[in-house]
Amino acid sequence: MFCALWLFAKGYRLLGFRLRTPLGEIDLLVQKGSVIAVVEIKRRRTIEDALHAVGPIQRDRLLRAARSVAARRPSLAEKAIRLDLIALAPGRLPRHIRDAWRGD
Repeated sequence: MFCALWLFAKGYRLLGFRLRTPLGEIDLLVQKGSVIAVVEIKRRRTIEDALHAVGPIQRDRLLRAARSVAARRPSLAEKAIRLDLIALAPGRLPRHIRDAWRGD
């Protein structure tokens, strides 16, 4: 819940928390402007480990789950969908990485 509050403070609107869909669970679904962000939260030993903890199959599943949610909510149908990561590591501030796997 801390991550949801942190994103709220950054101007995001919470659309779903631990949102269960037939295609998988979305940790956080948030909106800012015309973008819907599917936010995966990973706690690992390092920030880099957290980034690499989400593989291509999981990313594809998250994207399909977000499209499914958007299709059922008319207000979200025309929004762009982005995959974000909040990486948590001991002794470090949380790091919100927008469009975390764009280059993959």
